[in-house]
Amino acid sequence: SIPEYTAEEEREDNRLWRTVVIGEQEQRIDMKVIEPYKKVISHGGYYGDGLNAIIVFAACFLPDSSRTDYNYVMENLFLYVISTLELMVAEDYMIVYLNGATPRRRMPGLGWMKKCYQMIDRRLRKNLKSFIIVHPSWFIRTILAVTRPFISSKFSSKIQYVNTLAELREMIPMEYVHIPDSI
Repeated sequence: SIPEYTAEEEREDNRLWRTVVIGEQEQRIDMKVIEPYKKVISHGGYYGDGLNAIIVFAACFLPDSSRTDYNYVMENLFLYVISTLELMVAEDYMIVYLNGATPRRRMPGLGWMKKCYQMIDRRLRKNLKSFIIVHPSWFIRTILAVTRPFISSKFSSKIQYVNTLAELREMIPMEYVHIPDSI
């Protein structure tokens, strides 16, 4: 059943929604439901000359797939990630995908990742210079190997695997990259 709201409760609840425009469509994000998962995306500073952003995606902060409202949470989190990405990126950028310490039940599904990529604005797809997967699991490597024929060759060439944080430090400045304690 739907709980009855007082006018005050309704006004407060209204502040928990964010309206964003993605692909020329207005979308509403339920900020209350994604609150525990907002740490999934963060800004990790800049690399090279100019405003080349390092975007950190920490899969260990994703929701558990056993949640009854998992699809609803992921749909809202997806909109949050895309809208946040658009705010963080001014020029070229790289995504550092932290896969370590992420149990299988928290891994995003292939459909979710494909949808994210497809909804990313052309400018963002074009300006993505590198997609670094840190601590790639066998599952991630297999999924990418199987889907390679269906992924654009330009995107495939941007994927890099990094097995250790020391190896990552050799590739990018780590000064502002937040590595969760679990990783």
